Amino acid sequence: SGQCPACGAWNTLVEAPSRPKNENKVTAEAHRSRQSPEKLSELDTEEEIRFSTGVGELDRVLGGGGVRGAHGVGKSTLLLQLCGLIGKTERVLYVSGEESRRQLKMRAQRLGVSDGDIYVLAETQVSEILSAAEDLQPTVVIIDSIQTMFDAEVSATPGSVSQVRESTMAIMRRAKSDGFTAFVVGHINKEGNIAGPKVLEHMV
Repeated sequence: SGQCPACGAWNTLVEAPSRPKNENKVTAEAHRSRQSPEKLSELDTEEEIRFSTGVGELDRVLGGGGVRGAHGVGKSTLLLQLCGLIGKTERVLYVSGEESRRQLKMRAQRLGVSDGDIYVLAETQVSEILSAAEDLQPTVVIIDSIQTMFDAEVSATPGSVSQVRESTMAIMRRAKSDGFTAFVVGHINKEGNIAGPKVLEHMV
């Protein structure tokens, strides 16, 4: 079938492998060593991750120099501003698949976001994220971004149709059962369209 029966769009259906049974399950040892959410206000930023580009004006534009491992267009900045506002009354779990905790802490300091019940977790595996949410019991969960998340039981790469669909569904199911609000961030391309598979648009 070349046409989607739901929206009428052409060439949006993609063949996806069937879900394997218990494949690539997280081992007990890996589960014991998994990261736990840390409160944003308690994160340490002593280790310097900025570096000078050697061009003074460029350093100034970048906020004091380049940041190791950094990239982006402002999603995290907007999300942290949101956290600063809702974190005063809600328990927020900010899950970043692209940035380290130190990078988030540095941005939060620049934005003046220091108070509130805000926890951060640098993780991309959906099962680990849901386990952390079960332990922390947040009222708001932010996923930044869905294209970086993956379900270990799906044999496909992050950002693929299968991964986006299964990861989003897992988060939606847990949000409904546990009663938290989920903000799922998706990338957009230069034309302003949602990047990657159209399945995310259909699910929304």
